[in-house]
Amino acid sequence: MFDTRHIKSFHEVVRTGSYSAAARVLGYTQPAITQQMRALERDVGTPLFTRVGRGLRLTEAGETLARHAAVILDDMSAARQQMNSLTRLRAGRVRVCAFPSANATLVPEAMALLAAGHPGVGVELLEDEPPESLRRLVRGECDITLAFTYPGSHEDVPDEVLEVPLMEDQLLVLLPAGHPLARRRAVRLADLADERWIAGCPRCRVNFLHECAEQGFAPDIAFTTDDNLVVQSLVAEGLGAAMMPGLVLNFLRHPKVAGRALQPASRRRISAYVLREHLRIPATALVLGELRTVAANKIGC
Repeated sequence: MFDTRHIKSFHEVVRTGSYSAAARVLGYTQPAITQQMRALERDVGTPLFTRVGRGLRLTEAGETLARHAAVILDDMSAARQQMNSLTRLRAGRVRVCAFPSANATLVPEAMALLAAGHPGVGVELLEDEPPESLRRLVRGECDITLAFTYPGSHEDVPDEVLEVPLMEDQLLVLLPAGHPLARRRAVRLADLADERWIAGCPRCRVNFLHECAEQGFAPDIAFTTDDNLVVQSLVAEGLGAAMMPGLVLNFLRHPKVAGRALQPASRRRISAYVLREHLRIPATALVLGELRTVAANKIGC
């Protein structure tokens, strides 16, 4: 391994033709340059210069190193500039993996804030439902994961993963616009015990079955799909009721569907997950901060 200071001094000696001239350019004493060149020769294991009268001549090893020295210094300068850009948030790339409704609401708004304040920081969007999205974080496939949990459940994550709570997302009952209970502001699940139902993703379906059991009935599930548009279309055609997070209705609402709050209220918890050590990466911390800002302006945190 070469000391980069020695490489810089060697390059200046070659350029100026003497130790004393290099010392003047670099602000060293001539003995200091001599010591650095001796140390560099020890590192490479062979002389780099020979004396010719009062001048210096490169040995074959010196000529070889001289051809690479400028490239090494240029590469180091470029690396330093790129690192400065990353630490000063002029550049960087963050991979965010989120479930569909977060990718359609929280993430775009956070990216708009990011683009306005730090246009050099880019985001790569990935999509997955929990718990697979959490596994992708641990495997290093993304830098930030957005996931949701329901009351009574929690994510089983390793110690190196930090949970950052973002918001509570209220659950709603979806009914055809002409349904008699659609005239109410809030609906009890027990009042819909005789309805047919459209169930959502596996995690949502488990919570739905649990909440129905709490109300004393087992729902008649006619259809199962994790496509929110399909769920609403089925409800609109009178083929069943559904339970859906309010975040979905912020960006997607079928005109023939009515969303009504549950009574008693039910919510899911939305959190961001990040490897603890990645909080020290400026771009990752910045994106996480923008997500928190957006979430705080939604339903609440």
